[in-house]
Amino acid sequence: MHEAPRPHRRATLQGIFAPLIQLLNRRTILVLTLLLCAGIAGALWNMAQLSSSLMRSQAIASTALYAQAIQEARTLYNATVIDQIKHLPNIKIGQTLSPQPGEVPLPASYLIELGDRLSRDNSGMSVRLYSDYPFPNRQQEGGPRDDYERLALQSLRANPTQPFIRFEAYQGRPSIRYAQADIMQLTCVECHNTHADSPKRDWQVGDVRGVLEITTPLDGFMAQTNTGLRNMFLTLAGISFLGLAGIAIVIGRLRQTSRELELRVIDRTSQLQAVNQSLLIEKEKSENLLLNILPPPIAERLKAGHHRIADGFASVTILFADLVNFTQLSEELSPNELVALLNEIFSAFDRLTEKYGLEKIKTIGDAYMAVGGLPHPIPDHAEAIAEMAIAMQQEIEHFNQRHHHHCQLRIGINTGPVVAGVIGTKKFIYDLWGDTVNIASRMESHGIPGEIQVTQATYECLKHRYTFKYRGEIMVKGKGATEAYLLIGHRTSAPREIATPAA
Repeated sequence: MHEAPRPHRRATLQGIFAPLIQLLNRRTILVLTLLLCAGIAGALWNMAQLSSSLMRSQAIASTALYAQAIQEARTLYNATVIDQIKHLPNIKIGQTLSPQPGEVPLPASYLIELGDRLSRDNSGMSVRLYSDYPFPNRQQEGGPRDDYERLALQSLRANPTQPFIRFEAYQGRPSIRYAQADIMQLTCVECHNTHADSPKRDWQVGDVRGVLEITTPLDGFMAQTNTGLRNMFLTLAGISFLGLAGIAIVIGRLRQTSRELELRVIDRTSQLQAVNQSLLIEKEKSENLLLNILPPPIAERLKAGHHRIADGFASVTILFADLVNFTQLSEELSPNELVALLNEIFSAFDRLTEKYGLEKIKTIGDAYMAVGGLPHPIPDHAEAIAEMAIAMQQEIEHFNQRHHHHCQLRIGINTGPVVAGVIGTKKFIYDLWGDTVNIASRMESHGIPGEIQVTQATYECLKHRYTFKYRGEIMVKGKGATEAYLLIGHRTSAPREIATPAA
């Protein structure tokens, strides 16, 4: 079985996509417009993603600076105020920014108040300090108030060096919520572990006391980004319109040129098709001629580039046949009539070779040569040759009845090994060599008109299926005395079926 030709599949695909290609050709401007729109949309989407990424990065950096500034203010307050006065008599460190006389607020209280003022002065901004352990007076607002703050406490206790950041809606506005750990320093530990109102008295340096959270709205950043994107869209749209106008002009001119080229291509294509058709016809003639001269497998090998073809066959059966009265007949007929009669006889023999799966080798004058068992070996080549020899005798009888002639065939057959191959580079032929060929030729030339003479080797192959008459020994040039037999016919009334080789 052979796979479907790939050119046929390509032609099928071309047939499927041809309407789409034609539509694209007719609607070039529309296609370009759609492509430009898609490009602009892709560029805007990419810019929006980039702007969003930059906006987030800037928001994180800005909020981190706020947090750092607040922490620095607390550290400064602790170092310049608390550390200076905590050992003074009659000075008490309190929890609020509204202390009694002789009282100053804790650094944490100072930080909380600082955050409240920043939140009031910046609309939408929120600064909170909260913990799992708020002082008693801050139980309501000093602990986590939502899921984000609870998750922030859990995350920062597990990894206090990394801030906990989330972008989400806060109080109805898109915002960044930035939380960082409030780490206990040495002075903080001493204060919290000794203060009378401290909810926990076993703090150590490096513990997470709580969380400093800064929430900043992003809608201002987003509005600026959207305005920039809108301006960019208008700019790209204007540039695209100008570009499309220029492309439309160019395409109009190209289409006019294309129509002229199409007419030229059609003319040239028709010429090429006529030339190709002529070449195909000539190629087909050449291949048919080659197949008439050579067996198909040998012809394929020659076309594939094999210049030296020679094969050995261990056992084949060769037939030589000769028209006995042909010389006398040639004197009675005109050349045209003679060639026509000879063509009729040999054409009938050619049909017999096809019928029995044999290979015609050549004709020389009124002699005909055929072989069984090559180029495709078959097991019953001797039987096939025998059947053909008997059928050839019957064909001659029918020929004589039709034309009222008295032609006779002298047939010789031999079985054995041969070498087969192609010789020559011009007018080459497929021929056989070896003693088997020579002896088969001698069987014919030393034969009896109207009889089929075979060698001992062929007789041994056929004696169980055919009847023979022993002729005796005949002298063969180069071989001496050789036993010969005359093939009479089948042992049964019906001829045996011959297995022909696969193509």
